[in-house]
Amino acid sequence: MTKLAASLTKSGIGFNRHQQIADLIGKTTLSQIVTQALNARHASQHPGAEPIAVFVPMDGYHLTRAQLSAMPDPATAHARRGAEFTFDGPSFLPPGTAHDTNPRAILRHATKDPKENDIAIQPGHRIVVFEGNYVVLDKEPWREAAGLMDERWFVEVDFEVARRRLVGRHVKAGIARDEKEAGKRADENDLVNGRQIVENRVRVDEVVVSRDDESWRHE
Repeated sequence: MTKLAASLTKSGIGFNRHQQIADLIGKTTLSQIVTQALNARHASQHPGAEPIAVFVPMDGYHLTRAQLSAMPDPATAHARRGAEFTFDGPSFLPPGTAHDTNPRAILRHATKDPKENDIAIQPGHRIVVFEGNYVVLDKEPWREAAGLMDERWFVEVDFEVARRRLVGRHVKAGIARDEKEAGKRADENDLVNGRQIVENRVRVDEVVVSRDDESWRHE
């Protein structure tokens, strides 16, 4: 068990020493809870102190729809949005440096494009929790960024479970009009991306098995 996982276990996060199992919905939930637990633990030890951890999702590194439209095959680019090549990998790399405090973007599903400078990494933030599909992908520039991380965690989920979650998420977010369209997108894009990640990942420090527990659901 890594130093961070051991610390979080003391804070009440449900890890099993041998299987690293947590009851949760997915990587975003885990990242948010880890960040909150780190800040809560720091606050209990240093009352009145500023938060020590910040959460940065990879969604903010999506290429904009205008950038996808400018690609040689815009139809494929839009259809495969969420694939590795539809992210701004070079922009993701600099945040891995220890003293980078530039604001980060976040994806707004209402506009379907990233909103620049929406997440601030402050000088007092000593831990940055990055979350996203490609943070451990064994391909540049993600490989180099992964090498800058102190710890790399992988959330493992059964593909059938992932498909069910994706269908509901796509409909709720307005990405798909109905479950049929959402299922087609999951089969032809999301799960294809998932297999790429599973089959081509760098070494990780923790594997967290994702299983359903409504009490951990995030909005």
